[in-house]
Amino acid sequence: MNKQTEILQAKIAAAKKGGGEPRIASQHKKGKLTARERIQILLDDNTFEEIGMLVSHRCTDFGMEKEQYLGDGVVTGYGKIHGRLVYVFSQDFTVFGGSLSETHAEKICKIMDMAMQNGAPVIGLNDSGGARIQEGVVSLGGYADIFYRNTKASGVIPQLSAIMGPCAGGAVYSPAITDFIMMVEHTSYMFVTGPNVVKTVTHEDVSSEELGGAHTHASKSGVTHFACANEVECINNIKKLLSYIPQNCEEKAPKYAYTLQNELRPKIEKLIPLNANQPYDMKEVIAELCDEESFLEVHKDYAENIVVGFARIAGRSIGIVANQPASMAGVLDINSSKKGARFTRFCDAFNIPLLVLVDVPGFLPGTDQEWNGIITNGAKLLYALCEATVPKITLITRKAYGGAYDVMNSKHIGADLNYAFPNAEIAVMGAKGAVELIFKNVIDASENPAAALEEKVTEYTDKFANPYSAASRGFIDEVIQPQVAREKLIKGFTMLENKVAQMPKRKHGNIPL
Repeated sequence: MNKQTEILQAKIAAAKKGGGEPRIASQHKKGKLTARERIQILLDDNTFEEIGMLVSHRCTDFGMEKEQYLGDGVVTGYGKIHGRLVYVFSQDFTVFGGSLSETHAEKICKIMDMAMQNGAPVIGLNDSGGARIQEGVVSLGGYADIFYRNTKASGVIPQLSAIMGPCAGGAVYSPAITDFIMMVEHTSYMFVTGPNVVKTVTHEDVSSEELGGAHTHASKSGVTHFACANEVECINNIKKLLSYIPQNCEEKAPKYAYTLQNELRPKIEKLIPLNANQPYDMKEVIAELCDEESFLEVHKDYAENIVVGFARIAGRSIGIVANQPASMAGVLDINSSKKGARFTRFCDAFNIPLLVLVDVPGFLPGTDQEWNGIITNGAKLLYALCEATVPKITLITRKAYGGAYDVMNSKHIGADLNYAFPNAEIAVMGAKGAVELIFKNVIDASENPAAALEEKVTEYTDKFANPYSAASRGFIDEVIQPQVAREKLIKGFTMLENKVAQMPKRKHGNIPL
């Protein structure tokens, strides 16, 4: 072995040690993996090609020139997941707490540029204490360079963020722009200002976990789409998620081999109560409609009155947006509208067909909703579904009332196929409420108001609380028995596979944010 080879091998060995064995041991003690261990689990065996291993920082202030680590706190490169190309960066907390420097940012920007040029997803494994204070505005500029690329890549290539440790201050905005965020319970957190600043400014005493932990962001803020029990589960979830989505906006999602068999699902009819006021779990209906165990729920713990996620129907990847009668009767509110809109726009950006399952009594009334902008936020879901040009199929399982009928992918806003079960109720409002408005004077003048009310409710129900008025006008394409619903969806999505839709020429729309 010659001297030059020895020098190279020594540098490679030093780079792979990151901040050194004691800091690696400290990382493990916290229940966390190192940057390189995470990449090893994420990518297919022997596919990782590192870029920028020998990069070092350029700072000479505060004695920084005496402390150099090859790689400068982030491992970057490319590899494969399930045989498909991906780009990845993994921040190394053992080097200056994973803090972002000028060169650290340059490495991330380089692989983001390559991902855009080659049309492949980019995955960020975030574990950083924030901007490197010793570098001042240079490190802040590095963040902005990353944000700019996140925005340019949005809707062009999938961008996934896994929060594996701290993510605070300006660092939170890169993941926030990406398509999906995953967090690890008890070892990761995100916030713009930490507990100490919060206590100083607002006098609130709160822990990092309460302020910005995985459970908080999964259930209260909706910032994270997935909260995972540990890092291995988080990484495996990334791999599973990628199996539903294409490499870029020009491609379609992978289609799995599927042989058609008996597609009747008689169980569906038993899942949906005839009583329109009785709850049921829409996820059970989804399980019957989709390929076995193919449903991957997104935002599971946030705005539970709407269900969104990916699934497969006859091997084809689809996105699902569904009202959830088991939570708040499936009513639409501010949070569920935002959740549904965000997911819809992702699916549309990446050519993933949409299935919308409808059982909605309307929008949630009340001062809290009105004062916090249900009008604007409800319009987000409406806008997203109007804008979407991917194949869109709607199935009304039980009821669709008022403006929520329009919003939930009705024929009027561009749905391709609209189905309804025979017991579906499509009306401006429920029968009792409608009768109390229409026949108020008649009921009040009656000798037996209760009997008069019941008579008019029955009359209204027979005339309007069914799918046939909508079907007679072509708003519903077909009223179907529940057991054939899966069969209809398979045929419908197959028929729509090559759908082409032209939008008006414009720079971009102005969604009501």
